[in-house]
Formats: sequence, C-alpha cells, structure tokens
Amino acid sequence: MAPPVKRVCLLTGAGGRLGSAFCRSLAARFDIAAVYRSRHPDAPSQLEWRRDPLRPAARVPENDGAVFAIQADLSEEGAPARVVDLALARFGRIDLLVNAAADVTFWGPLLEAERLKERLRAQIELNVMVPVRLSALVAERFWRDRRDENAASSRNVVNVSSTSGLQIYGGCDQSMYSASKAALNYITCHMADEFAAFGVRANAIAPTSFPGQIPTERVVAAIAGLDGSDVTGKVLVIDEHGERLTP
Repeated sequence: MAPPVKRVCLLTGAGGRLGSAFCRSLAARFDIAAVYRSRHPDAPSQLEWRRDPLRPAARVPENDGAVFAIQADLSEEGAPARVVDLALARFGRIDLLVNAAADVTFWGPLLEAERLKERLRAQIELNVMVPVRLSALVAERFWRDRRDENAASSRNVVNVSSTSGLQIYGGCDQSMYSASKAALNYITCHMADEFAAFGVRANAIAPTSFPGQIPTERVVAAIAGLDGSDVTGKVLVIDEHGERLTP
C-alpha cells in the first residue's frame, strides 16, 4: 500500500520556538517549506540533518521528515514572492499557510512612540503586513483559479495572533503589540470572507504566552486541528482555561 500523500505547509517563523516545534511534531503529516530569518529551525532539513555518532551510516528516522528550509527576511522587498515561488517549485502546491513569524516584538509606553517609531513600524510590518502579503501571493499564484480543488483539499490559512489582541494586560506597555495582533484578528476574518470565493478558509489562533502559561505543543496541536476542520473566519483562543472560538 502506498503511503498517504502529505499535505504541503508553508510555515513562517520556522526558527522560533513554535516553528521548530511544528517542524518536529508534524513532519509525518506535512511536507514543510520552513521559512526562517536567522536561526535555522531545530529540525532536519536539506541544510542539516541528524546522525547517530555511534553508527554514522545508520538510518535516522527523524531525517525522513526533513523540512525544506528557506532563509528570508520577509520585510525585504521581493522576499515574500520569492518564498512562495520556492515553495511551489519544490512541492507543486500549498495546502496550508501558517503565518507565525514573530521576530519583532516591541513593548513600550505610548509616550515613547515618536522616539521608537521605526521599531513600531517594523512590528506592524511583521505582524500585519507580512501575513497579508504572503496570503495574497499564495492566492494569486496558486489558489485563485482552483476553487473546487481548494475546497476538496480543505486549503487554508492560519495566522498566529495572541490573547493580547483580544484583551488588555495592564501595566505591560503592550499597546502597539496588542494593536498589531488585534488588526491581524480582524484581517483574518476579512480574509476568510474574501478567500471563500475560491474555496480557501482562514482562521487565527490567539494563545497566551507559551511555554510559560501553556505548553508550546498545545499551540502546535491547535494549528493542526484548525487545518483538519471546516472552521473559517474565527479566532481560536488558547489559554489556561482551555480553547474557545471567537467571535
């Protein structure tokens, strides 16, 4: 019997805690185009792989799920398009786009906004504009003219947001970070509405801090759960109280 065909996932933020956990946990389920900026994902790839030091020639099963690593600074002009094109050239399709890049996190009081305006712009660019641009590029280059195929394959976008986009944590100076995640939540809902025209779903996950308050594995499992569902236009909150969809 032939092995089941893997789904193809384009994952950003692959070098971070969540991205590396996704690569390690879901290599059997997905062929992963793993996008990282500076830190390589902690998983085998075409760039590096595992080896048993006691038996160097022996097969290491973990290498069988090696990801396709793509180095890119997604804030640079042309980088998102290059990433999408490389993923499509390697795998021929994209079934799931996970926007999890989170290299820029700025917390600071609003009174310092003028002095720190460049950092604020960088945060809005990474947390809001990069997910929008990548989603639009995948749609334009692959999804837009495949409505029936998309629906049959349950193709979808999962944007990684935060509970900070849904509530205020007093005294933490999170105003701009929270605003960027709130914007991502609402853009996800609009994305679901627009992408329905060609059979693609869109959702966001909003975890509390991990692994401090919840295990990173719960967040990975939530992404996989949304991919395997028929939910669209929702934000999945993940915190110490459990999981719930909103709105």
